[in-house]
Formats: sequence, C-alpha cells, structure tokens
Amino acid sequence: MFRGGFGPIGVESCLGAGALSPATPYFCFHLPSMEFRQLGNSGLRVSVLSFGTATFGGRGEFFKAWGSTEVDEARRLVDISLEAGVNLFDTADGYSAGRSEEVLGEAIKGRRDDVLIATKAFFPMGPGPNEVGSSRHHLIKACEASLRRLGTDYIDLYQIHAFDAFTPIEETLRALDDLVTAGKIRYIGCSNFSGWHLMKSLSLSERYGWSRYVAHQVYYSLVGRDYESELMPLGAAEGVSALIWSPLGWGRLTGKIRRGQPLPERSRLHTTSESGPPVPEELLYRVVDVIDSIAKETGKTVPQIALNWLLQRATVASVIIGARNEQQLRDNLGAADWNLTSDQVAKLDAASTTTLTYPYWHQRLTAFRNPPLVRTAGAV
Repeated sequence: MFRGGFGPIGVESCLGAGALSPATPYFCFHLPSMEFRQLGNSGLRVSVLSFGTATFGGRGEFFKAWGSTEVDEARRLVDISLEAGVNLFDTADGYSAGRSEEVLGEAIKGRRDDVLIATKAFFPMGPGPNEVGSSRHHLIKACEASLRRLGTDYIDLYQIHAFDAFTPIEETLRALDDLVTAGKIRYIGCSNFSGWHLMKSLSLSERYGWSRYVAHQVYYSLVGRDYESELMPLGAAEGVSALIWSPLGWGRLTGKIRRGQPLPERSRLHTTSESGPPVPEELLYRVVDVIDSIAKETGKTVPQIALNWLLQRATVASVIIGARNEQQLRDNLGAADWNLTSDQVAKLDAASTTTLTYPYWHQRLTAFRNPPLVRTAGAV
C-alpha cells in the first residue's frame, strides 16, 4: 500500500512504462488528499499532519495525564491516520519509559513500509550516569533499544530530544552519522535547541561531511510564538524544517478553556501545567475569543483553526497531533485540506502577538530591511 506523496495530491497517478505506452502494463494508485511537504534539505516528504504517540502507554503520573492508549486502540488510531494520508508517526524512548515505542511498534506491525517512524533520545532511561544525554555511549545504546521496542531494523528520523551541554557536539554528530552509515537511522533531527545549538551543529556537519539535521521539533502555537524570533529564520536559511509539538498550547486550545470558566474536570493541565510552556491567561483568552469568532464564520472547531494557522507558517513541514480517542483524532485531522483566509490569519496574528525580547523588538524597527517570514509554496 502506497502512502507517499509525489506531485499534486488526491489524484490518480500511474507509474511505469505503461504511463507512456498503452501496450505496456503499468500500475495505478490513488493518493490520499493529505498534503505532503519536503522535510528540510532532504528528499523525504512528510504529511502536513503527523501523529504523536505521547498518549501511548500511560506509565507514570505525567504520561497517564496525557493518555493510556494500549495496542488495540492504538492500532485503530493508526488505521484512521493512514486512511487520512498521515505517513509520519512520532514517539520517543522517554515517553512512558519506552512503552510508547512498544505500543507503536505493535500497532504498525505488518505495515512498516507504509509509515515513517520518528523517535527521540536524550532523557534518562535508567539510574546509571551514562543512561542519559547525547554521548556516543548513550545514543548507540538508546538507538538499539528503540529499534527493539519498535520491532524494526531502521528508524526514519532519529532526533536528539534536548541539547546536552556536557557532551561535545562533535561526539553527538559523529555518533549520529555512524548510525546513518550503519543503516540504523536514515535522517537526523533535533528538538528544543537554541539557535546557536542548531547553527553550531550544522556548521560542524558541513565541516566534516557528516549527516546534518533536517528537522527541528519545536514548541509553537498561537499562545507560544517564540519559535518565530530566531529559530524560524534559521530554519529557513539553513534548510531545517519545523515539526511542531504541542500545537494546541499544551492542551489550552482544545475549545474547553474560555474566559470566566473553570478548568475542565478532565484536563492534563491539572497534572502537567507546571511542566509545560507558560501562557499568560489574558493572552490565552484573547486568542480563544478570536478563534471562537472565526469558528462561527467557518464552522470549524477551535483545534482545527489553531492547527490550520500553524500549517500556514513558514518552515513548518508537519504539525504533530495527538489524540486520546478516535473522536479527537478525527477532529484534529479536519485541520487539513482547507485554509484560513488572509483576513482570519491576520486577526489571529494580532490576537497572539506579544512583546518581543531584545534584539527582536529592535529588528522590527528595521523591518524594511529585515522583513518577517511568510510561507511560500514549496519552501522549507
């Protein structure tokens, strides 16, 4: 079964000599309507919506607050995602102490060729001093453990989950390059890096001819736009796409939180708010007010509008959506295949704007020579 994305999406395509000569057999397939984008400066194409599996496993209080999806339900969620054209599934060894990877591996069993698997390493996986970080010792061990849990012999995108200041960047990149050469991983990415972390890494990869990061998994939402100041221009200049985690502002843009109303009884914010990105209440309510008005105009839900806004931002290759159940997943998948109008985007931009830190507020004064980025078709 083909889940890729060549050229225009949602049309029947033919491959083989038969496409040129009716006398020769050929193969036809129907591509799903999902849009696919290039992943950074690579040949890999990913669906604009990808499925995040932090809800799989539910081990420990933190991840139990996200969800406790086990294999049977996970298989159903994967089915729905594939039917919609999603081809990228994101996990991490640190999600539920590896259980998320195990559940995902079981859920995709028998259809490995239909999916791209992204996973991550960095966080502690045991009590030992070398069971954490991005040292050669830990990354090789972590990668092999992820391969076992996922039930596969390669990982499509292997990401460093956070920057490790105690390990030389050269050591991390060489270890990743060796894993690529060994065929255990195919592309590399990073997550939660500062601008200089990423630029230094790219410079070293270029200097030594090592594999380079093609994706940066970042927090970005209507109530958290810090990504735009430094990391977005860097990604555009250097060919590093953004994969967006927590696109609904750590569960705040689900449509259940509004001005003057208490936090819903069932919300992961009760347990995880202190661990997630801080969001001023007035900013949240201001954004939700505008989303609600656009929802009335469009008939779309709050999450769909928040996700669609992200799909129109520069450097964004894919927005990672999660779901506790089928209803949530189907609602989130409804964020694709349509676009907010330019006027609606402008209203959301205005509502979500906050005071920039230096030097970014100063750079706005010279926007005539340093204009903000806008998404163009086909761009990273």
